[in-house]
Amino acid sequence: MKINRFGKAEVLTPDQVNVLFNEGFVNPRDRALFGICLYCACRINEACTLLTGDVFGKMGVRSKILFRYYNTKGKKETREIEVHPTLRQYLEEYNPNRQKEFLFPGRHGLGHIHKASADLILRETCLKLGIEGVSTHSFRRTALTVMSDGGIPLRHIQSISGHKTLSALERYLDVSDEQKRNAIAKLDF
Repeated sequence: MKINRFGKAEVLTPDQVNVLFNEGFVNPRDRALFGICLYCACRINEACTLLTGDVFGKMGVRSKILFRYYNTKGKKETREIEVHPTLRQYLEEYNPNRQKEFLFPGRHGLGHIHKASADLILRETCLKLGIEGVSTHSFRRTALTVMSDGGIPLRHIQSISGHKTLSALERYLDVSDEQKRNAIAKLDF
């Protein structure tokens, strides 16, 4: 995993997100896989291990994606995440074989895609596009940081991310020098 100088996965810029999803991920499966990581703020393993029925119902993409407790890091809590319209589009374009157990089948259709394979796909894509410092965890950090920067209360973000404590969540959030300057500038008495 590539990390920044603070030991954390890089937060993607809007331009990097645009290039990755519009030029980099030409395979609908890859766009859907990494779209889930970005638009659900989930870990790569959580996305890789999704069951087809957790995302698709009889009528198409469900309104919420189900992340089962046994696929989460702490293996303690199931969570449901609303499907963002852009993610819905990526999932509809992917249109997996709904007869398969896993949304993202592994090699030769066995099991699910391994997180190391997903990491390799991302690294090769970033190399081709000249994007540095990105890892699969960058999607999670980007989503959480964007929500925080947008003024979403931390408790709401915590319910999406599945972090048990606010202090664990806060370690994910990136604070830029500009945000620090703006915070100090507010002290205009």
